[in-house]
Parts: sequence; structure tokens; C-alpha cells
Amino acid sequence: MSTMSFAYAGLIDGMSTVFAQQTIPPCQPPTAGEYLLLVVSPTADNQKQLRSALPPELKTITCKYLNETVTRIGGFNKIDDANRWARYVSNIVGLSAIITTRPTTPDVQPQQQAQLQPQAQLQQPQQTVYNPQALGEGYAVLVDYYNRPELVNSVQQVVGGNVGFVSYGQRPYLLAVYTTNQTEAYNTLQKLNNGGFVASIVDSRKVILLRSTVRL
Repeated sequence: MSTMSFAYAGLIDGMSTVFAQQTIPPCQPPTAGEYLLLVVSPTADNQKQLRSALPPELKTITCKYLNETVTRIGGFNKIDDANRWARYVSNIVGLSAIITTRPTTPDVQPQQQAQLQPQAQLQQPQQTVYNPQALGEGYAVLVDYYNRPELVNSVQQVVGGNVGFVSYGQRPYLLAVYTTNQTEAYNTLQKLNNGGFVASIVDSRKVILLRSTVRL
């Protein structure tokens, strides 16, 4: 093969790699009652290392979530199983993971069943002044409210306290709980799931607090 042929082949390979990087699909949401593990893995090395550390029966898919490249691991029916694998990934591979779920209640709105899409801003009075600040180390339980501010009261009833307003991945969420207690965070996630809410547990250091208490 000539030098030009080698150069041409290398160019095609390079173009294919770039094209593949640009066509990572958005993550599919969990099925009703499923706990989904999303492991932040932006590089090919991260993804390879993660797959080598997981058993073959765990199906992994590389996809986009909140503009981040993650490895999607699904099929967990219990929060304890998802939590166990999240700790395993953190301890063995050193990658952070997000756990999300979808309620099994029949009255889930159609938009909650669609692919993960950007949300509209929570309706707030015009005189509201935000004082954005990053949360500290711990766990944040976030709730998708799908431009339905009336959900604030319902979330407050489930968690038994005030609900905050935050930004995560440049998207707005209701903050159900911010805690350093892992058990409290996962118990809250399960309560919200049982109550019909779409909720996630994330690393609180990546969450920006906009309002500590939301009032309608």
C-alpha cells in the first residue's frame, strides 16, 4: 500500500473517531420502578476501566446525560443494589455515579416518560433575588418538577420539611434533601419514588443552591 493510501486510511479513521464522539446518544430514562446507575465517564479510558471492573451480566451503554458522557447501568429493582454498585464503582474505579429512578404510579405524566430533556425554569416572583452558592460535600436528592411549581407542596409533604431550588448540570431542580448521611439520602429517594416523583441522588458538590426555601 502506498504512503498516500496509508495517509488516506488514517484520515478516514480519524474522521470516524470524531464522528463517533459527536453522536453519543442521549441516555434513555429508567423503566417504571427501575433504579438506574449513571457513572460519569468522559474518556474512553474511563469507560474501558469501568467495563473491565464490572461483571458481564451488567449491561453498560455510553450515553449523554446533562451534557456529560456517562455509562448507563440499568436493571436494578432495589435501591440497595444500585447503592451497592455505586459504592463499588466509587471505591474500585474511582468514578462518581448518579442514581435515578422513575415511579411506578400510573398517573405519571407523558413528559416524564420521555427522554431526559431540558426543563423550564421554576416560576418565581420577579422580585426574587438569587444568591447562588455551591453546596458542600454530601448527597443531594433532586426532584424533576417539569414546570409544575405546584409539586413543591407535594414534595414538602413527602420529605416533611422545606424544599429548596437548585441548579445541577445547568438545569433547575427542586432540592428535597441535602445531607452527608447516605442512608437518609437513599431513604428520601425511595419515599419520593413511592410518592410518584422522578428523583435522583447526585454529588452535592456539583449542585448550586439558588434558594434554600421555595414559597409558592
